[in-house]
Amino acid sequence: MLAGLDCNWVIVPIGMVIGYFIVRAEPAVCVLNRQVEEITNGTISANAMGACLSIGVAVSVGLAMIRVLTGISILWFLIPGYAIALGLSFVVPRIFTAVAFDSGGVASGPMTTTFLLPLAQGACIAVGGNIVTDAFGVVAMVAMTPLITIQIMGLVCQIRQRRSEREARRLAPALLSSLEGLDENAIIEL
Repeated sequence: MLAGLDCNWVIVPIGMVIGYFIVRAEPAVCVLNRQVEEITNGTISANAMGACLSIGVAVSVGLAMIRVLTGISILWFLIPGYAIALGLSFVVPRIFTAVAFDSGGVASGPMTTTFLLPLAQGACIAVGGNIVTDAFGVVAMVAMTPLITIQIMGLVCQIRQRRSEREARRLAPALLSSLEGLDENAIIEL
């Protein structure tokens, strides 16, 4: 119905909103988020994981709706997407790469597939596209984007950690020089 309107581009943001929330309803995603938080002792929080997965799936559904409207081949999205994901795996910490590749499979679970594939097919029929070439591939896109978003989260964490280590090294001499003038009893009281 929405894709049949004169302004059929509206299916892109609506699809993104559906994608954002549908991954929150995926039972395996909730389990994965809790397990990652538990295994990393809170370094990777369940909320951060959930947000990254939701953003990734929203982007993938938006791209899938753009494909439905334009008829662009899925290879134009999948090949660069997986190249980015593989390239990031060489730079981010290994834990983020492992979690990212696990989350790609989890995000494209039964809830996501059940809702997004008919959405893409219905939109494709409404705009008069080819279902086989334009509507299918949404699940492959949903499996790809969490790889990128989780690894970007790892890259951001790595940059923040390096920045804080540099700041600590910069402040360490000043802290030591301020402690040099104190006698032993004053240092013990600190």
